[in-house]
Amino acid sequence: MSTQMILCMVIFACTLVSYMMNKIPMWLTALLSLCALFIAGCVDANGALAGFANTNTILMATMFVVAAGFRRTSMVDKMCNGILRMTKGSFKMAYLGYLILAAILTNFIASPMVVYAIVSPLLVALCDKTENSRSMYMFPIMVVCVACSGILPLPTAIQTAGQFTGFMESYGFSGMTFEPIYFLMGAWPVLFVVIGWALLLAPKFTPKQPLIAIEAREQKTSGTQSSLSPMVDKIGIAIFFMTIFALIFSAQIGQPTWLIALLGSLLMVLFGVVDQKNALRDIPWDMLMLYVGALALGTALTNTGAGEMIGNALAAAVGGTHNNYVLGALFFIIPFIVTQFMLNRAVSAVFVPICLLTCSSLGANPIGLMILVQAGSLTAFLTPMATPAVPMCMADGGYTLPSLVKSGALISLFLPIVYIFYTMTVFPAF
Repeated sequence: MSTQMILCMVIFACTLVSYMMNKIPMWLTALLSLCALFIAGCVDANGALAGFANTNTILMATMFVVAAGFRRTSMVDKMCNGILRMTKGSFKMAYLGYLILAAILTNFIASPMVVYAIVSPLLVALCDKTENSRSMYMFPIMVVCVACSGILPLPTAIQTAGQFTGFMESYGFSGMTFEPIYFLMGAWPVLFVVIGWALLLAPKFTPKQPLIAIEAREQKTSGTQSSLSPMVDKIGIAIFFMTIFALIFSAQIGQPTWLIALLGSLLMVLFGVVDQKNALRDIPWDMLMLYVGALALGTALTNTGAGEMIGNALAAAVGGTHNNYVLGALFFIIPFIVTQFMLNRAVSAVFVPICLLTCSSLGANPIGLMILVQAGSLTAFLTPMATPAVPMCMADGGYTLPSLVKSGALISLFLPIVYIFYTMTVFPAF
């Protein structure tokens, strides 16, 4: 174990302790961690500062402005009123509709953060209109955006299946193809479990009131938001839906999502849907700095070999076992834990090859285990380090890190049970 790895793990532990104690702002902890990692030599300048230019950082900041512009239009109230009429005034039924919408969209759009940015303004407006606490409902819908991604055989699953087939060919599983339908076959109960949890159980464990200030709500209640003229209102609605349409079909258009969101935010300001001062206020800079620091920490954990060390230990631990459920548990739970603290795509890139190498040495079928690695690697919602959807949710719901852990504890127990026992029964390794 190198000196940098030891220092990185110490800084990592201190960062987590500071997050949990919440004695100083989380963004300050994140940036202090970034500085410590650079001084310790765990990351170079490019690695430390890469988060400021990361496409997800740009996408997150600009989508806040786009969402804020949409919230100021009349369309949000009209949609909320329409949904409440359809559900006969039932908040729970309207909330269920948004959960289903999120579950469907996250299978069309590969980024859970983009999906969350689409549905969050509608849910915020619904909560405010019906006087329900945002803090009780923003976290559950974010989890739906993350945990239900790529299960249906739609664009997200199709893209991942193609990548998995390429991995299998590279690691000696020639003649085998990973079909997009495998994700649905091996994980469809998760859709019902996650949505059912979000509707019936999650609000019992989320905070009843925000634990940190929600600036956008304070501005609204203090009357700082001005009404839009009819023309600007229509322009704002058009910009929002054009931005969402372009994000959904970004691959066909041939433009990156960060550019689409940036143009949408700039048009919101250009046409006066959001004035320049409010545009800057609508961006939760503290959450952006938290995410930047989290990216630096994830980069350090990767650069110093912590991910590889965990992977090698896992490969050694499963050596020789032919128990489907033991293999499934290891290849879901370890990535699930690691991805809370490292970039989710990086965790997947580390563990998919390890999974294939292990299956090759054991003579196992890798299909079910690859589904578990994918699910474990990408299902991250307990910390802001793995997906930008979490810091966005923290800003909307006023959550602290301990409240995220408490809110997500129950579903974090459900998911391994469902995935390991169901997926390994449908796609056994032996």
